[in-house]
Amino acid sequence: MLRTTKGLMLATDVGFVVYFAVTGLGLIPLQWAFADYTNPLMVDWNWSFLWIDLLAGATGLTSLWLLRRDQASGPSLMLVSLVLTMASGLMAIAFWTLRGDFSLAWWIPNLYLLLFPIPGIISLTRRPMTSDA
Repeated sequence: MLRTTKGLMLATDVGFVVYFAVTGLGLIPLQWAFADYTNPLMVDWNWSFLWIDLLAGATGLTSLWLLRRDQASGPSLMLVSLVLTMASGLMAIAFWTLRGDFSLAWWIPNLYLLLFPIPGIISLTRRPMTSDA
């Protein structure tokens, strides 16, 4: 189970970094993915996720690196990353629910962020944390 979680974490954590790099550098017209991106409130909402997403990505990538080197701190850091990722998805889903906006373009990726960490979190918390996760 953790093998699948590790693969999803790698893709997600790299995705966090790439998303904010591409967004910050203005490399794509965000109106394609975010129809209301010209609204300052929505721009601020989007950027409010910068720190939690980058922290989730940094802890996740570091945990994967530590796990490859059989370091005892890898599973603990992996748990931190998964919880941060899940919190990010939950925050977004809560926002879109409050707004009554049910666009699949935003719900699908944020439900993914909310749900994919669950099996890994369960696995990491049901047994002692060792480096052979």
